[in-house]
Amino acid sequence: MINKRLLIKNLLSHNDENSFYDKKQKLSFSSRDGKAKFLKHICALSNSNPLNNSYIVIGVEDEENKIFGVDFFDDSKIQNLVNAYLNNPPKIEYENVPFPRLPRYKVVGLVSIYPNNKITSLAKNAWKYKRNTIFYRIGSNSMPFLGENFELRNTNSEIVKSIEKNARNNIELTLDGVFDFINKHKPAHNPQYKVFNEQFVLCWAGEQKMINNEEFFSRVDIELINERVQLFFSALDDVQITYNTNSFIITEFIYLGLEKQEKYYPLEKTIIHFKENGKHDIVKEFLFQPPTFDDEIMMNIYNSCNSIIKKIEENSPLSATEHEEVLRLPTNYLICYLHGFVKVSEKLKKAKNYIRNLEDKTTYINYKEALRIIRKVKYH
Repeated sequence: MINKRLLIKNLLSHNDENSFYDKKQKLSFSSRDGKAKFLKHICALSNSNPLNNSYIVIGVEDEENKIFGVDFFDDSKIQNLVNAYLNNPPKIEYENVPFPRLPRYKVVGLVSIYPNNKITSLAKNAWKYKRNTIFYRIGSNSMPFLGENFELRNTNSEIVKSIEKNARNNIELTLDGVFDFINKHKPAHNPQYKVFNEQFVLCWAGEQKMINNEEFFSRVDIELINERVQLFFSALDDVQITYNTNSFIITEFIYLGLEKQEKYYPLEKTIIHFKENGKHDIVKEFLFQPPTFDDEIMMNIYNSCNSIIKKIEENSPLSATEHEEVLRLPTNYLICYLHGFVKVSEKLKKAKNYIRNLEDKTTYINYKEALRIIRKVKYH
């Protein structure tokens, strides 16, 4: 098994990006050009490495290789983006890798591009890049191929094989990883480990809470010690955890409903399945079935939210009642979205600065959570 932290260090020891790896300060999927540039690099790395893995390291300063990290990233839609835009898309995987000197909420992102030994090209236009364009790597640059009859060439398999071999895990690294995990978590979060299939070591810790006689956890850290890959659920997330001989299962819930009618709804299940061949899969299953409310009530809530947004845009003073309603604005807009009001996120973003500057920061946290759920529901 490859220790992903060691792998990243080995990749960065090749100070300049090259034809088998790239490094980025961050990824941006919120803009057309950000998506297109990412697709260009995936296409180029795949075409330049037909017989070996290639990589993109995220959260590294380009000039001096300084590791500053990025936020945890949910990779659920990256493969679908690649599949939608590329002919012969490679299989890719995004992993969150913790580093010792980074803050708890920061990781290094690792994108692994697996070889498919096929020519990959754009299946449709992406920003300024035209359909059917083939990209490949010249050193650290992803370039469009302008000639005819592009040929795949195996030039990196031996060096990448050597880098990956030097990143293999061992007993000492595994034990160090377990002790590191346990020592950095509060005893109240009950850090613990479990061995699967006599070869995988998984550590996890979380803040326990009992809700209606059911056990939930928040602030959950999960680390696959052998590979130093981390999963994270914040203080906003309420999850239930179960496991069996071969699988570790995390079910995420959201607390949702009209005022004084809220309850927990299952949102998504993450299953880490450990195989006998020394490999594992992380599979996500979307579970959410939104609540339904009276259409007339929802229209009234939607109009009330829009009225508040209009006043905020016009810098008009809010009444005492409207100040109270602002505190529920993210949740109410989220419920409206689930009832078919599809422009909710655009309207909610207009109040971002106002909500962020509120003395009570809970509303801004709820704002970010509402947009996260809207993105997840929209994707599925």
